[in-house]
Amino acid sequence: MNNAPTLLDTVEHETGPDPQWCVLWLHGLGADGHDFAPIVPELVRRDWPALRFVFPHAPARAVTINGGARMRAWYDIRSFDPGDLAHRADLDGVDASVAQVEALIEREGTRGIPPQRVLLAGFSQGGAVTLAAGIARAQPLAGLIALSTYLPLSPERARQRLQPAATAQPLFMAHGSFDPVVPIAAGDASAKAMQALGFQVQWQHYPMQHQVCAEEIAQLGDWIGARFAAPMG
Repeated sequence: MNNAPTLLDTVEHETGPDPQWCVLWLHGLGADGHDFAPIVPELVRRDWPALRFVFPHAPARAVTINGGARMRAWYDIRSFDPGDLAHRADLDGVDASVAQVEALIEREGTRGIPPQRVLLAGFSQGGAVTLAAGIARAQPLAGLIALSTYLPLSPERARQRLQPAATAQPLFMAHGSFDPVVPIAAGDASAKAMQALGFQVQWQHYPMQHQVCAEEIAQLGDWIGARFAAPMG
């Protein structure tokens, strides 16, 4: 019996012919794969290799904090408690989304882009899935990008799931100082938790709310450029 997850529908953009790198970008709650597609021309540098950007659509599911309304979500959110972000997430939903992300990474391999040339990025809920997926990677990706988000696992559960090779993945985390949706304290605590697990984390914060800003995109671009220059593991 084949238990492999169905491949998610995606929005794709290639910056040049025969791309040798992939950026797989996960959107936030209630958005879809089109949400971050406009960031491509703002982010990409002229001297970068050809990239394939892949923006998947999360499945529609009922979200408890929104009265059970169905919307695109990577997992259910059960409460608004900002002090207990690691427990308000539906971990079965997180795990299912991680499996769907892994299926997309595997597909890139069949299209000629191996995991060591895949960058996994996510905003808000998508960033939470990025962190959960990154911890469990037995084969490292080129890097992890987690924006305005939090680690959806307790430190103990995260350590249980940590693969020894996973900490070879560099991690860029950024947050808005005035974020009313995911408080910056949650992002800061998550960055420290990832560092405690052994990840090399670049942590940035900006005077903004639950969003991205030009300075963030510029610093993220610098960080991604460094990944292209790094020797392959």
